[in-house]
Amino acid sequence: MNVVDSSGWLEYFADGPNAGFFAPAIEDPARLLVPTISLFEVFKKMRLERGEEAALEAVAQMQRGKVLVLEPALAIAAAEASLIHKLPMADAIMLTTARAHAATLWTQDEDFEGFKDVKYVARKKGVK
Repeated sequence: MNVVDSSGWLEYFADGPNAGFFAPAIEDPARLLVPTISLFEVFKKMRLERGEEAALEAVAQMQRGKVLVLEPALAIAAAEASLIHKLPMADAIMLTTARAHAATLWTQDEDFEGFKDVKYVARKKGVK
């Protein structure tokens, strides 16, 4: 199973330099888990930068995977992970969700560099 963090989805939708890295996970919806926080982050960013229609199309594509709601036990586990690894809230939720489902987390977020259960690729220089 796979979880793609918001930076990966945004890179894929923008056809950025690392889009191909995320394609195998995103293009296999049968093995794709989508935390609801990803829907929030991707919709918000795309709505600001590309408009409502593009944002709605993006989250519709994301929902081809299995959408996972943040349950209380997972929220508490994510808070623990945030404290242990010094991760921001959304990153901790992504990591904890992936781990709870024995999934691989795919990201270009440098907070995850060096985690053994994460597929990380460095963001290309000069690219946000």
